[in-house]
Amino acid sequence: MHFTKPAWVMHNDSSKADASAKRLSIFSVHVHPDGSRIATGGLDAKIRIWSTKPILNPASEASGRPPKSLCTLTMHTGPVLVVRWAHNGRWLASGSDDEIVMIWDLDPNARGKVWGSDEINVEGWKPLKRLPGHDSDVTDIAWSPADRYLASVGLDSKVMIWDGYTLECVRKLEQHQGFVKGVCWDPVGEFLATQSDDKTVKIWRTTDWSLEAEVTKPFEDSPGSTFFRRLSWSPDGAHITASNATNNKGFVFIAAVITRNTWTSDISLVGHENTVEVAAYNPHIFLRNSSSPVSTSNICSVVALGADDRSVSVWQTKSARPLIVAKEVFDRQIMDLSWSWDGLTLYAASSDGTIAVFNFTADELEGIAPHSVQEQYLSKFGFALPPPPHGYSHMDAKHPTPPPSPSRTNIDIEVTKTVVHGEEVNQLVARRGKKKRVALVPNSAAIPSAGIPSSQSISTAQPHSKRAPLTQITTSSKVPPTSSFGFPMPAEQPYEPPHSWVKNGAPMDLDVPIDSFGGEGSISMKGKRKMSDDTVGPAKIGRTLGGDRKVEAPGPVKQLGKWGRAGAVQAQSHIAVQQLGSLLPALPLLSYLKSEVEELDSFLEVRNSEEDHTTEVSLVSGKHVQWLDYLPSPVVAAKATPFFCAVASQDGSLNVYSHTGRRLLPPLSLGSSVSFIDGNKQALMVITSAGQLHCWNVKQQKACFAPTSLAPLISSSPNHTILSATVSSNGSPIIHISNGVVYSYDPNLLSFIKVTERWWAENSDSWHGRARAAQSVRGVMTLTEYLLNDDDSKNGNSFSLSDAINNASASAANVRPAWWSTAITLGHLETRMHAIKLLESSSEYRQVVLLYAKKIADEGFRAKAEELIKELFGPVYWRPGREDNVPATICGIPRRDLLKDVLSIFARSKTLAKLGLDWQDTLKRANNEEL
Repeated sequence: MHFTKPAWVMHNDSSKADASAKRLSIFSVHVHPDGSRIATGGLDAKIRIWSTKPILNPASEASGRPPKSLCTLTMHTGPVLVVRWAHNGRWLASGSDDEIVMIWDLDPNARGKVWGSDEINVEGWKPLKRLPGHDSDVTDIAWSPADRYLASVGLDSKVMIWDGYTLECVRKLEQHQGFVKGVCWDPVGEFLATQSDDKTVKIWRTTDWSLEAEVTKPFEDSPGSTFFRRLSWSPDGAHITASNATNNKGFVFIAAVITRNTWTSDISLVGHENTVEVAAYNPHIFLRNSSSPVSTSNICSVVALGADDRSVSVWQTKSARPLIVAKEVFDRQIMDLSWSWDGLTLYAASSDGTIAVFNFTADELEGIAPHSVQEQYLSKFGFALPPPPHGYSHMDAKHPTPPPSPSRTNIDIEVTKTVVHGEEVNQLVARRGKKKRVALVPNSAAIPSAGIPSSQSISTAQPHSKRAPLTQITTSSKVPPTSSFGFPMPAEQPYEPPHSWVKNGAPMDLDVPIDSFGGEGSISMKGKRKMSDDTVGPAKIGRTLGGDRKVEAPGPVKQLGKWGRAGAVQAQSHIAVQQLGSLLPALPLLSYLKSEVEELDSFLEVRNSEEDHTTEVSLVSGKHVQWLDYLPSPVVAAKATPFFCAVASQDGSLNVYSHTGRRLLPPLSLGSSVSFIDGNKQALMVITSAGQLHCWNVKQQKACFAPTSLAPLISSSPNHTILSATVSSNGSPIIHISNGVVYSYDPNLLSFIKVTERWWAENSDSWHGRARAAQSVRGVMTLTEYLLNDDDSKNGNSFSLSDAINNASASAANVRPAWWSTAITLGHLETRMHAIKLLESSSEYRQVVLLYAKKIADEGFRAKAEELIKELFGPVYWRPGREDNVPATICGIPRRDLLKDVLSIFARSKTLAKLGLDWQDTLKRANNEEL
């Protein structure tokens, strides 16, 4: 076996062109079916394609032929968590923190300089289609046999099934109750397997997408701290190897082997010292005895495991011991594994930003059989994949013909062999056909997006549908076998701007036959269906207040003065404000206000009419008025959530309605006009101009705490103002002050607490706002830290948070006390734990506790560790007369489940191992009720 770690395969900070640019995490690696290139996805939100010959051949690496870096793809806006080549080698699928699955297609015209950097794309790949549908990070994707389907999973707990031909959504599976972090297909095509943080592996039937089985036993005690749970199906279809499983009440880390049909897990791969992150089967079947015929008893497989202990192991299922164990290959955990199609090369990627390559010989992997043996063996299952949608064809019996790209002509590709600098290389030669062209004005939506299903029951593409996707062009396209994809030299591919680039709004050619739109040659019919004669009209609704009135356009919004009774009441209100001491400016009176309802096609609107001195409040859904009401005082603020609508009037009154127009609360008199209003689910928050903070739970019809004054927060300096004020779903206010501090109010402590502040951003190593893009932010605490900088910059502060971070980095050379960084980082994590507990963000609480435990373990602070353990464990013994009343959960997480993960961290540390092991034994005895 030959082992290598190519240092030039890396994702780095493109803003730094020097050698000191930081190496960023690589989350995924995958080998092209012909073995000639690999794709990697990283924290820099980019996909990079590399040639494998310089990795495997030192002479090729030294000569620079073929080029090392082939292409950099930059359409994603968040870290790229997974990349997977289609089996036909023509398409590449990627998933990202930006919630999008992207399909990339080979494009001979996309070569040239990478936007925003000095890199050169030797070969071109362009986005063929965006597949939106996930509501959170896409963690794993997989192509089915013959590329009939594509499956994607994510942190939204969804499994999305896409048609491998049309790239439209076929099914949405939502039975998982936790983050889904792994997916794989049965090589027969009969089943799909997914693995989730809900501690299950679910098996789905591909015939009707119903649940075949659910496996839970090996994962009951598995920790929830792994980045991925990537599982793999053996090439003979007999077994699934699933990651992040445990034995012995969670104290032994294993990979679980699940048997087909019975779906039991009686086999374990034991040996790793930490959680297994990823499993990957070699694509070849292996024979126990090469001289014997192919049969179930004579077949075995080879599987590779990557774990958080920084090691890689390779197992052959006929042996109880691994073939190899490569320990401490990386500085951090393994994120992904990928075998080459010939079964002799294994690629591993790590969060430390490097990849490792294990190159075997056929003698070392004894009994490797050709792929024809696998095809012959799988045929005994008698399962046939569904036929392709109408209008699509196969390139051959195995690989589908990819639809032509939507922004260039159909291309016949032929392969020619050319000798360049003494080396024979394959060249892709594109011949353009003569097709009618349609002129379109360029726009930002040049990349087609897949349709999102509205329900769980979705059929495949209808053959007689009038809607013709750009990908559904039935003209033939000759695509070479996968082995013919080669690497033209950079000198052979001079940089030329694509002909489709235009300037000054000139028409852009879209190489699509006009008749492919399915209409009368008119572009206006694109993407629309003709209404059939039996189309059902809108559902009838009952009589409502104002429901017979048409929705009117609001007209220009203007600021109004006072009128009539409202003016007199406002004058009295001003007297009250002056008596209380006006701390905040009142909101201006506008002629029109609007608040949209999240997740619903509805909005709350307010019309203040200066002509007839009337104030009308209404809820509009679609094109219909659901209800309306009239108020005696003009409205200055409005807020709508999926559960209620609230409007605040100039006279200091507050009205709260349901979505049917019923008043959920009596009109509340706040004493002064409103300066801030916000709602989140059932929680409503208001801050008046007198500086009084109010929070209510509308469903329970009670206040979250007594009204409290904001004077202690903003009266310390005349320049301090409130930049933003929001409320969490549990009724905790989140108030950002211009001094760089975010506050909340704790009703148990009867005091304001600091949620976060600029001080942590400048000095803490655990500041959340540094690393991720806004799309990847999910928790309320993480979002608060990230947006702290955004609020500063929006409000024009001369010293923003980004300046603070940059200054802190620049001043690293300044002499600081010896324990400066450690003390501040621990203080930041402890403060964050208290704030998250108040905000009741369970996923973030687990994360911050584990970060805190790791920091304590790294520093060896035994006293802090013991205190944390005892806090999570609770009282060990019952004592007469003592009322403990310790809740069993924190933020909805069982205390001892959290303690188990913390002890796992301590047990693996060098300084706290004995403490962790002792308490693990105590915890085990307590769970067995021996204490």
